[in-house]
Amino acid sequence: MYGISNLSSIPVRTEPAEKSEMCTQVLFGEHFEIIEDQKKWCKIRLFHDGYEGWIDSKMIIPISSREFKYLSEKKHHTTVDIFNIVQQNDDYRNFLIVAGSTLPRFVKKNSSFKFAGSSYKLLSNNVLKPSDNDKRTTVINAALMYFNAPYQWGGRTPLGIDCSGLSQIAYKIAGIDIPRDASQQARLGEHFSFVEEALPGDLAFFDNEEGEIIHVGIIWEKNKIIHSSGKVRIDNIDHAGIFNIETQRYTHQLRLMKRIL
Repeated sequence: MYGISNLSSIPVRTEPAEKSEMCTQVLFGEHFEIIEDQKKWCKIRLFHDGYEGWIDSKMIIPISSREFKYLSEKKHHTTVDIFNIVQQNDDYRNFLIVAGSTLPRFVKKNSSFKFAGSSYKLLSNNVLKPSDNDKRTTVINAALMYFNAPYQWGGRTPLGIDCSGLSQIAYKIAGIDIPRDASQQARLGEHFSFVEEALPGDLAFFDNEEGEIIHVGIIWEKNKIIHSSGKVRIDNIDHAGIFNIETQRYTHQLRLMKRIL
């Protein structure tokens, strides 16, 4: 069984219960496999990053195996604006979707797209096709859009986003799928040793006293880093780690840096 989201965001939980913590979110237009069905709750595996968790079955729009295969084989347009208004054809209701949402079968001429047998119109034309952008500039511009967005564990939206959610969404807008968690993202790309070697869009990873990767940020320019810690913010980075420009102290210990672009 397969499904897709036609909601702005769907909370994905670690256990099949409302009180269970949210570990990630499914954004509009993202598709997934249903790997366990308990009627009220379904365990899903997201296609774009392989992440697994539980969602309320009422939030699922089912799709066929044929459509799942089509969606999985194609690269799709992605929304850029922090919020976007979508209208379902032949329906008076408008609703908001967020940056990083997926628009299958998007037609730029009339800003229309469709999935699961329904047609939609985006009341904006500010979308990106994965191949049509300067990826480093796109990653930085996407990350900066979330400036001051509150930190939320498992969040992937402007209303709440965590550190690895920020890097994942910024890369998704640039047309690149990366894993959900910082420890998984740290396995990608080419390692380099000095902050001075960094290019805008490179990722920096930080560990705890046990050596576990617990934080990730997007390196900008002139030893600056964009990351989500309390909120999405810009701080300084050097060989020791992240230096909070407000508190004037180090907050995260640098473990390694990776170049994925």
